Amino acid sequence: MTKATSSGSWLEVLQTKDLSLIFTARVAMSVSRAIAGIAVPLYLATLGFNGFELGILYLIVALVAAGMSSGIGFATNKVGAKSFMVIVPALVAVAGVVYAFSSDTAVLFIFAALASFGRGAGAGAGMVGPYQPAESQLIVNSISPANRNRAFSLVSLASTGGALIGTGLAALSGHEHVLRTAAVAVFRPSMLIASLAALVASIIAMFLSSHPVQAKHPSAHKQEKVFAFPERSRWLLYRLWVTNTLNGAAVGMFGPFVTYWLYIRYHANEVTIGELYLLVNIITLGSGLIAPKVAQHFGTIRITSWLRIAQGLLLIPLALSPTFVIAGVIYTIRMFAQRVALPLRQSYVLAMADPSEQARVAALSNLPSQIVMAISPTLTGYLLDDVSLSLPFEIASVIQTISAFAYYFFFRNAAPPEEIARLRDKNDGVLEIRREEQTPTD
Repeated sequence: MTKATSSGSWLEVLQTKDLSLIFTARVAMSVSRAIAGIAVPLYLATLGFNGFELGILYLIVALVAAGMSSGIGFATNKVGAKSFMVIVPALVAVAGVVYAFSSDTAVLFIFAALASFGRGAGAGAGMVGPYQPAESQLIVNSISPANRNRAFSLVSLASTGGALIGTGLAALSGHEHVLRTAAVAVFRPSMLIASLAALVASIIAMFLSSHPVQAKHPSAHKQEKVFAFPERSRWLLYRLWVTNTLNGAAVGMFGPFVTYWLYIRYHANEVTIGELYLLVNIITLGSGLIAPKVAQHFGTIRITSWLRIAQGLLLIPLALSPTFVIAGVIYTIRMFAQRVALPLRQSYVLAMADPSEQARVAALSNLPSQIVMAISPTLTGYLLDDVSLSLPFEIASVIQTISAFAYYFFFRNAAPPEEIARLRDKNDGVLEIRREEQTPTD
């Protein structure tokens, strides 16, 4: 295992062999996700899917993704994280080829579910697929605790960089509104590029090494069943279930529909939406790099909670924006906040979980949110079609803001180990200075 042991520079962290491979694979995978995030909903809308039908598709996608993510989380310690880093992107590559040549509804539903098309939509960064629990464990096992926030921030940067490339390619290969009969041929280049990028991610992952998992609890050395509940991390898991369920309900109300909403609300086409996402990714490219600094200054829990509150509140002016440009500005600000918070949340979960349970906690912590994210798009589809284009966003705003306050309430007294150590060192230094001040001198 190659592990950085100091709190060195960003370059030193990135020079860790496995982390550099994860970083590169994430760039390629985010290129694929960004292209699919624009092309897939517009392709389906061109084929005649309405909001409710897209909601049904996203329901199926989210349920399958939840099952895959949970299975991967439980199996990672037994099978190895590397296997899933190879297999899942390969599935996405196959799905991209299928979308490039098929318009059959049943086939599109099946491969959308296998490839998680519809998750991590919008400007293309964030979730890269159900193998994320395995990826997260690889990151933690490749780096020292002092560099954990840096590592997750670099991977977040890789997501944004890949999304930047992907949205640029989507804009270049995009088009104006097309007739249904021309849809397959017109969207084919986009989906083939998405497929190729996912295949590259799969090939890169083949060069990863497999790390043994070190447990800090004596009983963890006993042989555990594959589907054993993470007992040593249950306190963390139960709290995450509450906050992530609320946040998942909010994200499910708008996340998968951002591209479709821009298409319906402002009559934007693939080129225009691709250009917006390209601009968003340029502006937010370095957002993840400031995450460790703001966490060190304000504390991980405090800054994560503030940023989630901002994300929730910004949904209301976004939904009420009178023009595409104003909506784009608000969406960009919201994405900046999301991308600063994302690596901190991921890093925190892995820091607080027992090392032998990290992949399982990463998977299970998101299971309730994935379930509600599966259900809420069907409601959103109905509301968008028959009630209001802004109401789903307004409902999501309230729910996500509540989730932010719940997150702060649950974790405000549970700082990650490196913050506790830093505070202890700081206090020891203050005490030492006070002792020197109290020492009489001749």
